[in-house]
This record gives sequence, C-alpha cells and structure tokens, in this order.
Amino acid sequence: MLQAMKPHAFVAMPFGTKPGADGAPIDFNRVFAELLKPALEDAGCTVFRADEEQRAGDIRSDMFQELLAADLVLADLTLDNPNVWYELGVRHALRARGVVLVQGPRPTNPFDIYTDRKLRYRLHGGAPDPACLAEDRAALAAMARATLQAPVRRKVSPVYVLLPHLREPAWRELLLDDRNEFGAAYEQWRSRMEVARQKSRAGDILVLAGETPTQALWLEAKRDAGGSLMKLRQFSFALEQFDDALALDPDDAVSRGRRIVCLGRIGRHEEAHEAAGQLTQDRPRDAEAWALAGRVEKDRWLSRWRRDGATPSELHQAATLELPSLEEAIGPYHQAFLADPSHHYSGINSLTLHLLLRHLGGEVSQVLLDNLTGGVLWAALSAQQREPRDYWAKASYAELCLLLNPLAAVVREFGVVAAAAKADWFALDSTRQTLVLLQDLEFRPTETAAALAIIDREIARSVPPLVPRQVLLFSGHMVDAPDRAKPRFPAALVPRATAAIERVLDEMQAGSGDIAFTQGAAGGDLIFAEACVRRGVRVQLLLPLPEPEFIEASVMRSADGAAWRDRYYALKAQLADAPREMAAELGPLPADANAFERCNQWLLYTALALGPPKVRFVCLWDGGGGDGPGGTRHMVQEVKRRTGRVAWVDTRRL
Repeated sequence: MLQAMKPHAFVAMPFGTKPGADGAPIDFNRVFAELLKPALEDAGCTVFRADEEQRAGDIRSDMFQELLAADLVLADLTLDNPNVWYELGVRHALRARGVVLVQGPRPTNPFDIYTDRKLRYRLHGGAPDPACLAEDRAALAAMARATLQAPVRRKVSPVYVLLPHLREPAWRELLLDDRNEFGAAYEQWRSRMEVARQKSRAGDILVLAGETPTQALWLEAKRDAGGSLMKLRQFSFALEQFDDALALDPDDAVSRGRRIVCLGRIGRHEEAHEAAGQLTQDRPRDAEAWALAGRVEKDRWLSRWRRDGATPSELHQAATLELPSLEEAIGPYHQAFLADPSHHYSGINSLTLHLLLRHLGGEVSQVLLDNLTGGVLWAALSAQQREPRDYWAKASYAELCLLLNPLAAVVREFGVVAAAAKADWFALDSTRQTLVLLQDLEFRPTETAAALAIIDREIARSVPPLVPRQVLLFSGHMVDAPDRAKPRFPAALVPRATAAIERVLDEMQAGSGDIAFTQGAAGGDLIFAEACVRRGVRVQLLLPLPEPEFIEASVMRSADGAAWRDRYYALKAQLADAPREMAAELGPLPADANAFERCNQWLLYTALALGPPKVRFVCLWDGGGGDGPGGTRHMVQEVKRRTGRVAWVDTRRL
C-alpha cells in the first residue's frame, strides 16, 4: 500500500545568535541546521521553521496554521523565549499530542514542564558539539519517531491531561481565512479529493492519499478511498483502507463502521458481529453504530437462507426456518431508532423487518407496528423538510408506502425516488436490493413488482460501475534514444518485443470485456496498447505530463520519433476514452516527486481499484531500477503480492 506523505514537523525556537543562561552566545541557526532539522528528517519528517521576522503579539498566519495542523511540533526551550513559550502554549491548547521538547544547557527547568520528558542536546562553542552530534541526532530522531507512532489515545498536552473531558477542535474548521501556505496547499488537495470522490475514482484518491499535507488528512483520504471502493463493490480492497486508517486512529468511528460493513460483505460474518458489538459497547447512544450492527445481523440472516437459483416460494420456505436470526437483525435497528428517532434509515429497517417477521409466521405486536409506522413517517417527512433533495429520506418514505399503502401511492412515491436519484447508480442499486428482498419473500408482490420496475427503468438510464472481466496493466521501457550509452530496449528488438507481448495477451485470452491501462510512450506502452485494441480490449492511457510535453519527452526522443508519434495519434483515434493527463486529474506534481513514478502509482491503483484478483500485469523490463514506489520493480512486487499474475518480457533475453 501507499504510505502517507512525510509527517509535517514544525520547529518553534529562537533565531540567530542569542546569549545563553551563562551569557555565552548560542547560534540557534546552527542548532537548527546541524541538529534539529537533520534529526527530524531522519525520522521521516518534512521540516518547517517559523519566519525570523515574526514578532510577539503578531503571530503570522502561516505560523499559527502550522501550530494547528502540523503532525509534530518541536519546541526548543533552551532559553525562556516568549515567542517559543507562546507557540508551545497554542499547540498544547489546540492539540492533545504531537509535541517534542528539547533544550540545550540551562541551570534550571521551568516548573510547568519540569516533569515533562525532554531531550537535552550538547553544545560546544555556541553550536552543536561535534563529539556528541551523531548521538544527539539519533536520540532526537528516535524520540520524534516514537512521538509520531504513539497511540492516538496518549495525550501529552498538560491541558488535555488535566481536563480529560476536553475535546480537540475540528482543526479543518479552524483553517484561517487569510491566504497562507498551508491553507493554500490544503485547499488544492481538498478540491482534487472532492473531484475524485464525486467521480468515485478510487485510484486517484489512493494516489492523493500519499500526498496529504498532514497525517490527519491521510486518515480522511483513506476513508474516502475505502468508501469509493465500497461503491465499486471491492470490499476486500476497501477493508485495507479502513485498516490503514484505524492504524493511525483506532477510535475513528467512520472507519470502524465501514470496516464492519466490508467484513459482512465478504462473508466474514463472525468478525463483523464481534466488531459491531464492540462499537455499540463503545458508543451506546450512537444510532449509526446500532444501525451498523443491524446491517451485520441482517446480512448474516440473508446468508442463512438465500440460495442462487431458488424460486421465491423456496426462499420463502427457507426464510421461515430462520426467524431467530431475523429477530437478531431487528434488535439493533430498533435500538438505533430508539436512540435517535430522527434516524429514519434505522426506523424503516426496523419496521420492514418486523413486517417480514409477521409475514413469515412470527408474532409481532400491532401496537409496536403502529408506533413504528408513526415514528418512521415523522422522521422521513421531517428529513425531507430539512433537506428537500435528500434521496435517502425520500427512499425511506417510499419504502413505508410500499409496506402499507395502496398501489397508486407506491407507484407515485417510487417515481419521486427515481427522479431524486439523478441517475446515481449506487443509490438506485441500494434501493433495488431492498425491493429484491421483498420480492424473494413474496411480500406484497404486486406493489413490490411495480416499485422494482420503476427502479430498474431508472437504473437502465444510469451509468453502472465498470465491471471488467480482466484488468490488464502494462509498464515497460521506451525504445532507446539513438545516443543512449547503455542499451536497454534498442529499436532492433521492437519486432521481437511485439511478438512476445502478442503471445502474452493471447495466453491471457485478452478481448472485449477487458480493460487495459498504460502510459502511451514510444516502445512497450504503444506496442501493448495497439495489441490490446486489435483484440477489442478497452484501452485507457494515463499520461504523466500534458499531452504535448509527453509526446516530446516520451515519444519524439526515441529512435524514429516521428514514426512513433504517428502511431500514438493513430492509436488515440481508435480509443473510446480520451487520455487522462495526470496534472489535470491529480494536480501539480508534489515537491521532489518524479512524474513518471507518480504516474506508475496512478496506473497501479487505478487498476487495483477495479478488483485486485482481476489484475494481470505485463511488463517489458530489463530487471533494473530501484525498489522505491512507482518503479517497475515496485509494480511487479505489488501485483505479485496480491494476485501473482505477472507476465515479464525480459528485454535481456529478446
């Protein structure tokens, strides 16, 4: 998996040369440059320091934003510097953890932090002592790593330790209105994430997750990636994202809830049951937690009697034997509705399952049904008044009509639901699943069939998620430029490479129903893409640079560049999907990143998002290169780890 972007460390310290406690000068710029910054970088951090022109009482917006959002704040308390103390106080007030204290020689410690753990560094001649520098650097790096890896529950701020019921502010809501460096970076990242989220492009989200300005946003990105993968029905891959998020924050309720859903959808019902029970125990008044527990039990109930190919009569008969399991599913939904009577989703599920229980021969109090009916009616109509475009409130009301009202009302309300979906396939499919359940159990068959026909017509107008038979991923060498010192893929080997790639695709039985991803460079990319098109495979090019720059850098610079350029445009003319440019889709290249390696990550995660077991990786490669993320070796290792489906055309053997 991709790792989070480097943790963001902010250093609060004196600047320039200042007299120490004994009057001897200390060069704090050297302390920063030779000790603090290198040690934090050794711990894997990107390091920032407050501007030298900052003045007490006039905290610059960039500096304040850093204290709020940085993953780690290092405060140098060698001197009783008012600015440093002020900055440390701001951090302690805003965040419960993520602080490292250091100090050089001083005769006494301030009372307020006397018992706090601090790293003491050594000086000689007003600068870091060369004899101890390596040791101090290693100790500080270890301390920073330990602080970053400490459990989220561990509080280091005395404010939060002494006030245990105090909660950290939602820091994203505190981002300054003034334009500043961090705010601009966050806003750019957030806007890209929002586009990817709306388009359900999990591959884009996974790449952006590795480029977050802070670790807190990495958690958010992992949740979003998991949510998009759930929409694509890739529940195992989604589960990985929520596990990653929970490794950073074990108490994240959203990730815990979605993880439970994923466990249920991949058949790990007992694990889902245990996790849901723990969540409701931890959050006993949380309607959403109880609703998730209900969903787990409902999935478990369905798994006990549903069989492919069975008739509705057979399913009805099988379900009558599983009434205790159905009652287990009803309980959490009912508890959720009691915890929050405005939670119409829980209410309608409780009512539907109670009516199914009676339909299958179980005993249900009419008083209970009447009370539930009134409660769901109020909750659904109130939600529509609060938010007239709320699809789920309309769906709950329509389901209520289906359970109880005449056919004409059912047809009218499901027509409203279909229009409110605005061709959202995922929302419509969720509603359809409920209708299929009612159909399977022969509940109000005329009304259910009418509602199902309306939803199916609307689904036919919407765009379903892509479900390819195979996902073909390619990475490979460009044709060598004429002046390449060490041959890697000389032009003379193009016919043999073409024949080898053709054989691989034939062995994979590549054809219509498959989708292929590659960059489009002269050489392996174009050979592979052309071969896929000839077999009816849908091809999507992902370009690391804007198309004109890409053609200049990755097509024209090869041997016989003009001919390869013509092949690129001929291929493009045959594609159903226009090439996607990385900068336009994911935003500018992060500092110190390589465009081609970033694009390989984009290719890899776009392919995996369509289902890791479906991915078949083809590479034209000489076996060289490093092991870092984004290289061909990394792609080979990642696909092998997941599927083992790697076809390596070794250019050294051609």
